[in-house]
Amino acid sequence: MASRKPSIVFAHGLWADGSCFRKLIPTLQREGHEVISAQNTLDSLEGEVDAVHRALERVSTPAILVGHSWGGFVISAAGNHNKVAGLVYLAALSPEGGESARDQIGKFALPEVFSHVDEENGRIWIARDGMHYFCGDLSHEDQQLLWATQGAPRAEMLTSTIDNPAWKSKPTWYLLTTEDQALPPALQRFVSQRMGATTVEVNSSHVPMLSQPDVVLDLIRKAADAVATA
Repeated sequence: MASRKPSIVFAHGLWADGSCFRKLIPTLQREGHEVISAQNTLDSLEGEVDAVHRALERVSTPAILVGHSWGGFVISAAGNHNKVAGLVYLAALSPEGGESARDQIGKFALPEVFSHVDEENGRIWIARDGMHYFCGDLSHEDQQLLWATQGAPRAEMLTSTIDNPAWKSKPTWYLLTTEDQALPPALQRFVSQRMGATTVEVNSSHVPMLSQPDVVLDLIRKAADAVATA
């Protein structure tokens, strides 16, 4: 009997929306996967988890969760859902129980992008002059498109914690971006090793799904092949 292809559910980061995976979704669909990119609330971790769970309820096969940046924190919380077969982290945070995103970032030198962040009414976003540090390997036009379409999350989400991260019980893969100026490569190496993730490194900024989509697709394929069921 042919194996059933797992579904793919994406969780985006703080300064993005579900369309940031646009270079991955059509290929994965053509290859036979059900794919949904959750539109996260950027209001609370609980809201983010609910959005991912709603996406999981819409797919018909066990799913790979793919989280980028803050989305790694989200899939670590949402991944305990019984439909989740594996986790893929793209230049992502990944907490231990009781550890916040701010705790993780504070273990390392503050990323350059955080010197170019604006804040108003408890919301934070990247200033126009900070996009180079966020996605410097994209064209200037694409950098400005990301600036114009970024989300403005509540800053307090960075202090949220979870009790039981899903990576402790689910197979895990990690894409480490070696030229990242938004999430330090040293932090990425720390969390990927702590999880025991199967790790691939790529010479990329913080947005490998846009600058190196083929590498990201290959990692998702490896994860999907590993969890496919007969």
